Amino acid sequence: MILPVMLLIYLGSVEASALISMDRRVQSISGAVGDLVARSNTAITAATLTDYFQAAQGIMAPHSADPVTQVVTAVSVAADGQSAKVLWSRQYVDRKYAVGVQYRANQSFTLPDALLDLAKNNTVIVSEASFSYLPLRGLVFHATVPLHRVTYYLPRFEGGIQIR
Repeated sequence: MILPVMLLIYLGSVEASALISMDRRVQSISGAVGDLVARSNTAITAATLTDYFQAAQGIMAPHSADPVTQVVTAVSVAADGQSAKVLWSRQYVDRKYAVGVQYRANQSFTLPDALLDLAKNNTVIVSEASFSYLPLRGLVFHATVPLHRVTYYLPRFEGGIQIR
């Protein structure tokens, strides 16, 4: 009678640790890509940004990075700190690079109030990473657990970061 309960506890703890590990990897992807973009000096090329997106494969190893969706958005905050709008946005999903899919240029963008105050008349780099985790490899549960992380960075150098 104890064996099934112990087996259930064991499998549950293994699955919980795998989920936590995947969530940390998604956080690492969001943070690494956003930080690399924020370190750019006034401009970044599409090829460089694609290289940053592809670095997720190394972060996700030994798991597949194919279901990871990544979005990097440059957001301009108004001088009064009351509003923000998208300057540019790039998405990388299924090993494909896309322009303005998630957010369109000049679209209103919601940032945390504290960040609006901090970034008045400046640019904020918003990096997002999403992953659909399938518990127990789909053997028992067929529904995925969505993991989504967002990180915010101020550019390291004066002025905004343009994309070429």
